[in-house]
Amino acid sequence: MMLRENISMAFSSMAGNRLRTFLSLLGIMIGVASVVAILNLGRSVSESISQSFEIGGLDTVSIMPRGSARETMIFTEEFAYSLMNEVDGIREVLPVVSSAANIRNGQEIYEGASIQGVTSGYFASNALELQDGEFFDAAANINRRQVAVIGSALASELFPGSSAVGKYVSVFRRQAKSFFVIGVLSDKEAAQGSSYDYSLFMPYNTYVQRFRRTDQVGTYIVKTADGYDATEIADSIERYLNEIAGSDYYRIFSPATIKEMADSVMSTFSAFLAAIAAISLVVGGIGIMNIMLVSVVERTGEIGIRKALGATPGAIRSQFLVESVTLSLSGGLLGLLIGSAISYAAVSAAGWTLHLSLGAVAISLLFSLAIGVFFGWYPAAKAARLAPMEALARE
Repeated sequence: MMLRENISMAFSSMAGNRLRTFLSLLGIMIGVASVVAILNLGRSVSESISQSFEIGGLDTVSIMPRGSARETMIFTEEFAYSLMNEVDGIREVLPVVSSAANIRNGQEIYEGASIQGVTSGYFASNALELQDGEFFDAAANINRRQVAVIGSALASELFPGSSAVGKYVSVFRRQAKSFFVIGVLSDKEAAQGSSYDYSLFMPYNTYVQRFRRTDQVGTYIVKTADGYDATEIADSIERYLNEIAGSDYYRIFSPATIKEMADSVMSTFSAFLAAIAAISLVVGGIGIMNIMLVSVVERTGEIGIRKALGATPGAIRSQFLVESVTLSLSGGLLGLLIGSAISYAAVSAAGWTLHLSLGAVAISLLFSLAIGVFFGWYPAAKAARLAPMEALARE
């Protein structure tokens, strides 16, 4: 009951001095709004980065050979089998070869399309789905069939207004080769440097033996087994490659590793900015202390009357402490709403999805409570120490 009365008196006091109350709340509002906005934006950016990496698969590690003759001897199709034998935790290794070429269908031509030679497991491993038709199987790879699966955007360019499945396209390198389209992919965002929508996929053996003869694999996509960490697998692969080839002859890309680094950088950066923004909370706390000291002076007569009627020092202290906390928490709640609104506006403008940080909410409210208690304690204690006669004499 006493707490309810103190809160009611606090709001009455705040309502009676609106301009002064607003000015004293301003520092808390700005501080909380800044902290909430920064932490919400940091989390939203981190989630956006995570989602972009998840498109490429957080369970993948890509190995991209580079160099010359020595590399050709090591990074062949057989290397995939040796890698699985030497490094634990690998589910499969998919060799990929690629180049750029022009594709034509009658009068329609698309220049510089990505031509990729892949095994049949490539599509499932990269979570690719079909808009129409079917994927080629292992038999098509073994028999070097001249079939193709093409991206949705490429299909629209070459076959405007009609289905591409069941038709032929001509792929130009030194000479044109015809490929029978058996499938069209659904739209999918680019990942790991691959644009699926403007790509043509053919069986791996067809590529290396009929389209562009080569013994060298362009990229190995390593899929980690369930229960294994992709970052640790990437480290194991790196150690193995350093032993057999040397660090100058390959590059490794792991979405999981990059994601961890990005998350770490964003967390540190957000915490640093939030710490700077929190300085204004201290400034706001000083403002609250100042306004509470003024309030004690203004209400000296009230304090004297209450003490003369039997109010204990603890009751007087509680009254002013509750008022200070109420003032601080009110500023914190307003700042929370303002910070959330700023976060929403910022992420909407950037085209991201807002991810509210519950930690930011908890930290802001706890800080507001702590500031109310810390900076309100001295004025409350000062009011509690006033003697009844001294207080009434001052009045």
